[in-house]
Formats: sequence, C-alpha cells, structure tokens
Amino acid sequence: MAALAELRALRSLCGVALFLTQLYVLSGRAGSLMTTKHSQPQSTFAKSLTSTSTNTPYFKAAESTEIPPYVTKCPSNGLCSRLPPDCMTCNTNYSCIYGKPATFDCKVKPHVHCVDENNHEQENFTINMTCQFCWQLATTDYVCTNSTNCMTVSCPRQRYNATCTVRDHVHCLGNRVFPKMLYCNWTGGYKWSTALALSITLGGFGADRFYLGQWREGLGKLFSFGGLGIWTLIDVLLIGVGYVGPADGSLYI
Repeated sequence: MAALAELRALRSLCGVALFLTQLYVLSGRAGSLMTTKHSQPQSTFAKSLTSTSTNTPYFKAAESTEIPPYVTKCPSNGLCSRLPPDCMTCNTNYSCIYGKPATFDCKVKPHVHCVDENNHEQENFTINMTCQFCWQLATTDYVCTNSTNCMTVSCPRQRYNATCTVRDHVHCLGNRVFPKMLYCNWTGGYKWSTALALSITLGGFGADRFYLGQWREGLGKLFSFGGLGIWTLIDVLLIGVGYVGPADGSLYI
C-alpha cells in the first residue's frame, strides 16, 4: 500500500512538472510574438525616418542662375584696370595722403570676366588712382543735372542744387553720386557782340532790348526815342559790362 501511494505521488509530481513546462513554453512564444509585433512599427518608423532623411536634398532650393544687373555695365574680357567701379570690389584705404597716388587691391564681382595686359584672365588685381573724394574731382570727371529755372544774369550770381555722378572710368573715394551747388551757366544762343552792336547803332529804337527778349523795355525805348538818348547810353554801358543779358537768364556765347 505504501508503494502504491508513492507511485501516485510521483505521477502527480510528473503531471505538475509537465504542466509547468507547457506553461513556460507557451509564455515564451507569446513573448516572442509580442516582441515581433512591437518591433515592426519601430522598424517601419525607422524606415520612414531614413527615407525622409534620404529625400531631404530634393527639397533644397535650386541655386539662382539669375545674372546680376551690374553685368550689363561690365565689358567682357576687357582690361581689369579699365572696369567700371560697379564691376569690382576694392579694399579702400581712407588713410592715404590727399592728392597723392594710391594703390588699392580689388577683386572682380561674380559673373564678371576680365584680363591683364598679357590677355590672362584675372580675379585679383590692383587699381592706381589719386587719393581724393569724388566730390573733389575736376568738373570734367563727373556729370551733373541742369536747371531750367536758373537766372545766370544776376548779382550776386545765382547757384542751383545739382546731383552729380562720377564717370564710369574714373575712380575715387566715397559716394559716386553726390549733391553740389553749381553756378548757373547755360546759354540760349544770344551773342554779346551782336547785342552790343545793336545797342550802339539802333539802341535808340530799342533793337538791343528786342534782341535780348525784353519786349517791354524795347517798346519803352522805341516810343521814348531811347529816353531822349540817355537810356541808350546807359544800355550801351550795361550791355558792354555784361550786366544786362538775355531775358531767359542765360549766358552770352
């Protein structure tokens, strides 16, 4: 009887061991399945990140191929030293001595091509110029606007505000466009010699005043016979010294 009881206990222990073994195997399979399911979204997300990072360069903005507007002012394959200032960038030295020759290191801007005296293409070169500001240049080195409402025959002599621009081939320090006060110096085509001759010969009839465009004074001299000669003599002196000039304010030629 004791042997039979031990046999039954051994069978129970084997059954329990078998149940625990099956339970362990089943739990291991379930864990592997869970791990696989969780790993798949991560790998998919990783792939999406990888594909996004790989395709990123395709969203970069294309480099601009537009030609800058200053290129139209720059002669192609010309001498670098003769390029207009808009075509180059220079290291300006403001500590140079005024009126003395100065040398500046320059570099051509993008899309600009120039050569040296040996016809070799250059990017870096030097410019020789006189150390002075643009507004200190000679009047022949810049162009200024003209005024049509300018009276040249006046005392004191009138001035007007003009905007001046330095010529392309001239190099200087500072702004190349600057304001300047200029004397009124335009002419309407009236000759001083003709006005003086008319004043001497036919001044009593107001011919000199009519010629200069001063119709009221001309009629006054005509009907007063030159102010009985006194007005005629005064006009000869005034026209001779240049005090009386054309009615439009222009200069004699």
